[in-house]
Amino acid sequence: MQNKLTTLVESLKQRILILDGAMGTMIQKHKFEEEDYRGERFKDWHVLVKGNNDLLSLTQPNVIADIHRQYLEAGADIIETNTFNSTTISMEDYEMAALSREINVESARLARQVCDEFTAKDPSKPRYVAGVLGPTSKTCSISPDVNDPGYRNITFDKLVDAYVESTLALMEGGADLILIETIFDTLNAKAAAFAVEEAFEQAGRALPVMISGTITDASGRTLSGQTTEAFYNSIRHIKPISIGLNCALGPDLLRPYVEELSRVCETFTSVHPNAGLPNEFGEYDLEADEMAKEIVDWGKEGFINIVGGCCGTTPEHIRAFAKLLAQIEPRPLPEIERRMRLAGLEACNLN
Repeated sequence: MQNKLTTLVESLKQRILILDGAMGTMIQKHKFEEEDYRGERFKDWHVLVKGNNDLLSLTQPNVIADIHRQYLEAGADIIETNTFNSTTISMEDYEMAALSREINVESARLARQVCDEFTAKDPSKPRYVAGVLGPTSKTCSISPDVNDPGYRNITFDKLVDAYVESTLALMEGGADLILIETIFDTLNAKAAAFAVEEAFEQAGRALPVMISGTITDASGRTLSGQTTEAFYNSIRHIKPISIGLNCALGPDLLRPYVEELSRVCETFTSVHPNAGLPNEFGEYDLEADEMAKEIVDWGKEGFINIVGGCCGTTPEHIRAFAKLLAQIEPRPLPEIERRMRLAGLEACNLN
């Protein structure tokens, strides 16, 4: 694993690495119905499961593997596992919490198998599996009841337990990295990060960790209220291999926050934006060539080390990114002044 980590770090210093695009967008193209999600194994499940995309790793594994394959053919270096909602907490929405571990293991195995296929074809370009830990369907920082601001429907410890189980399962399935992504609540992210470290201790080995937050709107803040720099200050102690931003916004609206992160971040940066904002039908209209222009400009400005796509992106988007970024130098790691860096909703940096 240390050799693979060394190879990854060297690759990040030499070129901008390409992350894959949206899994959900590609699944939607299949227009699966309830019976497709259920498969034979879950044909008599007692609640509806349509929309549980992570379950497809068990009931439609060939489809998930083919989606991974399409992104690798488009030029992706890093493939995300189909586990965005695979924690016990999110799986409880379908009364499938007991399947969480199995889904994480099998999703990682699918991604591992396909990545190994492509690495074998071209050993000079190793492909990596990022085991995805999503934000869960609950939040530690915000009350779901407008009449009771102090109420919480989840605890930090329950989040930790769920994330430990998922992390260990992703490692068992063959993940090279752990990606804590789409963070809208920094406290959830802290629970995930604590859990990942606990899982590494239990497993007796550690993997590189990527962390990616979400700026929810033009206010430039996460849902729990932090600015980009405050978010960075809150999670930098984890010493991830990369810190980034994803989802919610298209590349045009995300640009100032990508630039800000690039300025303050002492490690590698990652970005995977949406293909614009959703239209009135909930679809994303930003075409691959349009989106690539903005992404290429980020590269030329020295903002990014890893880039991919979130909601609405497809292999066509990833192919355009890979082609146009191939000759652009990655962001060099800056020398950041040593200071005490604290955060509430805003960053507080002290000499």
